[in-house]
Amino acid sequence: MKINKIFSLLALFFILGLTVPVMAQVNPQNLSNIRIDDLSDDQIRAFMKQAESTGMGDAQLEQIAQARGMRAEEIPKLRERVNKLKKQTAGVDTKQSSNNERKLNYEPESVKEEVQAGERSRIFGADLFKNSNLTFEPNLNMATPQNYVIGPNDEILITIFGNSEANYNLKVNPEGNINVEYVGVIQLGGLTVEAATSRIRSRMSKVYPGLAAGNTKLNVSIGNIRSIKVILTGEVQKPGTYTLPSLATVFNALYSSGGPTENGSFRTVELIRGGKILATLDIYDFLLKGEMKTNLRLQDQDIIRIPVYKSRMEIVGEVKRPGIFEMLNGESFIDLLNFSGDFKEAAFKARIKVLKNTDTERKISDITLAQFAEYKPATGDKFFVDKVLERFANRVSITGAVFRPGEYELEPGLSLSQLLKKAEGLKEDAFMQRGYITRLLSDNQTQLISFDVAGITNGTTADIPLLREDFINISSIFDLKEEYKVTIDGEIRQPGIFDFAENMTLEALILKSGGFKESATGQRIEISRRVKNSNLSSPSALIATVFQVNIEKDLNFNNPKFELQPFDIISVRSSIGYEVQRQVKIEGEVLYPGMYTITNKDERVSDLVQRAGGLTALAYSKGASLKREGPVKTNGKNVIDQAEEEKNKLDKLQRLQETAKDSVDIKNQQGILKNVYVGINLDKILESPGTKMDLSLEEGDILRIPKQLQTVKVNGEVLYPVTTIFNENRGFKYYISQGGGFSNKSLKRRSYVIYANGSVKSTNKIFFFNNYPAIEPGAELFVGKKDTSQKLSAQELLGITTGIASLGAIILGVLNLSAK
Repeated sequence: MKINKIFSLLALFFILGLTVPVMAQVNPQNLSNIRIDDLSDDQIRAFMKQAESTGMGDAQLEQIAQARGMRAEEIPKLRERVNKLKKQTAGVDTKQSSNNERKLNYEPESVKEEVQAGERSRIFGADLFKNSNLTFEPNLNMATPQNYVIGPNDEILITIFGNSEANYNLKVNPEGNINVEYVGVIQLGGLTVEAATSRIRSRMSKVYPGLAAGNTKLNVSIGNIRSIKVILTGEVQKPGTYTLPSLATVFNALYSSGGPTENGSFRTVELIRGGKILATLDIYDFLLKGEMKTNLRLQDQDIIRIPVYKSRMEIVGEVKRPGIFEMLNGESFIDLLNFSGDFKEAAFKARIKVLKNTDTERKISDITLAQFAEYKPATGDKFFVDKVLERFANRVSITGAVFRPGEYELEPGLSLSQLLKKAEGLKEDAFMQRGYITRLLSDNQTQLISFDVAGITNGTTADIPLLREDFINISSIFDLKEEYKVTIDGEIRQPGIFDFAENMTLEALILKSGGFKESATGQRIEISRRVKNSNLSSPSALIATVFQVNIEKDLNFNNPKFELQPFDIISVRSSIGYEVQRQVKIEGEVLYPGMYTITNKDERVSDLVQRAGGLTALAYSKGASLKREGPVKTNGKNVIDQAEEEKNKLDKLQRLQETAKDSVDIKNQQGILKNVYVGINLDKILESPGTKMDLSLEEGDILRIPKQLQTVKVNGEVLYPVTTIFNENRGFKYYISQGGGFSNKSLKRRSYVIYANGSVKSTNKIFFFNNYPAIEPGAELFVGKKDTSQKLSAQELLGITTGIASLGAIILGVLNLSAK
């Protein structure tokens, strides 16, 4: 329900005179003093529970609440409170539903109920009474109909105007009377509004003579309408007695009760009044035609009975509204087809299959299109509407080198030449020597028929009559040969693979590839061509023919042209002596750090330091390193990137920790761990420039000269990794002690040192003693970790030794037997 159920309670309070403890002091005609905040959740739940028994619709309840003076700001509060309680209830219901679903494997009755629910969902009309947006609620704001029958508790509003004026607000008592001042008791029970108006005018004309003369007018209307009780019985979802407004109709009552059950009839709903069937309601009239002629207004003590259906059948397949439909006597298959919304576009209409029940077994029958109007369905029939076949009765197809390929109608006498004309003729690239027709035989096998394309088009070959599902294919000459390409690479702006064209020249291909680069030369351009007739018996047989061509870089049109062949590969060389500037970088403690261009091929590290102005007073030459990783990417700064240095060191430590197993392994890893760093001895380089230690520079080299380093780092398996001050008189173990000493997991023989210039020295063994590397400023010590694999337990050792002893005893016994 869209509007809160609390309005149903208000309607009961107004109409039936129910009393609610929390509202005991509230005037039923005046709700202006109600405060929703004063109501507890339990009280609102009680109101909602009581309201479930009323047939009042939500819309008129809201209208009544507003009419009785409920403040506008209180209505949203009601909705909010009730919505909150609904959500809580919905959560409980969902949980219970989940529990029920989990019980399906153990409770056959639950499975049965689920199947019945699925069956009900297919019954045409069942969803009507589940639609919360369609309530059939009567409109209480409309003028009272003149044929409305007055009963007890109706409020009669009498207005006299003209020469005399008076207003009366009177309620009809249980005997059906009203008592008008100065007039007396007037019997209105059982009269329509029109008849009651005539009687009131007759009686009141004695007190108001102007009514008879016409100088005074009389108006009679119904104010607060009464409630009536209606009984719903038979195959109804929620049978019982319902309290409804007196303007309610049969549909209002059906919706309140949930409509017919799975076995209930939708075609013969009976309205019983005074022990007689007053009307029979066919719900299909409303569903299919929108007619509500038999939707009569209810009266007090009316009975609505839903009988069991008599005849029901199902239609499935290619209809617009498949489902289960109820049929009346005399209705034919045409009526059933109308109920289902008629055939879909792809339905096979010539014949319908029907599955029927006999007294002993089932049988299948066919009904043809001519029998639709006469065929009378029987209860339990199930009709199947199939699709039309996925085949064509008059189709031929043509593809390939024609201007309009596609599917065409097979007209009587259509031939191959006529089809070619329908397809707007052959394209210029059509292969004229041969085409093919793929023909479908009667047993669904295919036959391939070849024909002379040129002969068919010029009439020199006999024409071929076409049959249903013939498929004609005319190839293109391009479909029958390999795709021709040429390749160009080298000093060209856009090297790659290009489509070959007839009479393509070398100059034309160079233009298509963007022209020469600045470094290119037009001399000694090499063209390699495939060999088509190589001598396979010769060990020195040619596998490619190579041409060397000289052309002008300006690609002058007047010069002789070299014509290319398919699959040629062209290589353009660079000019002799052409060099691109190569740059290196020097960072750190030099007078003029930055980017420098290599001027000579043999320029060395010492030359770069000299060009940078030499070392500063704070330079630590022993920590100098050379980074060699390719072209330089400068960030515009002339300082060493310390964050990058730390990251590189950390990567090295992790690699050593994961891969190095012993001191030999560490030495094997040195080349990998240095990565892009070359360990150099800058002091010796500057002392003896030009020697082997003075490396030649390459493009992208970065020479880094740090400041004087004064610390040493200790990492790895020590108790407390630390950075400590360098002391030249101390050795490896001293710095380990600064980190708290070796841990229980340390492997001393795997200890090593990474120096500031990127070189690594590991610990080695001299007899049974570890010989640790020397320490220099900026060095980083790393202590390896023992293998964490699980050791053998005492029981496992005992088992192994026992097994070995047994094996030895067996071998000894075998040897003794052999000796004997």
